Amino acid sequence: MAGSAGAVEALDGAEGSLAARRTRRRRGLAPGKRLPASRLTGPALVVVVWAVASAAGQLDPGAIPAPWTVLRTSGQLWSDGTLPTDILTSLQRAGSGFALGLTAGVALALTAGLSRIGEALIDGTVQLNRAIPTLGLIPLFILWLGIGETFKIAIIAIVVYIPIYLNLYSALSGIDHRFVELAEVQGLSKLRFIREIVIPGALPGFFVGLRLGVTGSWLGLVVLEQINATSGLGYMMFQAQNYGRTDVILVGLLIYGIFGLVSDSAVRLIERRVLSWRRTLNS
Repeated sequence: MAGSAGAVEALDGAEGSLAARRTRRRRGLAPGKRLPASRLTGPALVVVVWAVASAAGQLDPGAIPAPWTVLRTSGQLWSDGTLPTDILTSLQRAGSGFALGLTAGVALALTAGLSRIGEALIDGTVQLNRAIPTLGLIPLFILWLGIGETFKIAIIAIVVYIPIYLNLYSALSGIDHRFVELAEVQGLSKLRFIREIVIPGALPGFFVGLRLGVTGSWLGLVVLEQINATSGLGYMMFQAQNYGRTDVILVGLLIYGIFGLVSDSAVRLIERRVLSWRRTLNS
């Protein structure tokens, strides 16, 4: 009996050791723990290289001013009131266009993804719109809406709604049909099916489109603010171009980049909170 017990204990120990090795092997395939502020490492390295090259005289100050010159210029623009006004104007334009594009993209994707009639009416039109360069619509929208703020917000909304629609519609269409069969067996109503299966299954795709839409709003804004604008970061950069002020242009570009990074990080944070139930490679 004692020998049998010893054999069982030895077998259990061997199985435990094997399981531990398998666990270690599986954990070794994952990327590992997330580094603190890891997304800032790349931009910080770029700034360091920029500063070192400027200090060593490897960069022409007229073409690429040093980081401390750009910081000094941004301080001057802020103190004279130019920068706060331009930033507020740009935020209002980007926010209005993004809200309109988000609403349109979600509404169209839900209609096309949950209804064959909606798919027939909407998807082909959106695909056609996607194939047309959005910035190429600017002359037509100026004729339709005038050269004021309305056409700028409309163009930003188009830039935003297309990636949101495409990713959300793709996520809705890609839901496994076995879930539909399971819902039918369970006797779920259409509303419960959408709330408990369709929406959770489509959320990952929606957040991908949301991140692309947020970035798109800033990319469209930098072009639109150079067309008949009297304020905004793009207008500030356009005026700086006329006077050869590369330091002011770099201030505008850096602010655009910071806004894009912050907004993307905010969407990522919301995504992590909303989709906390998922166990993915990234988490």
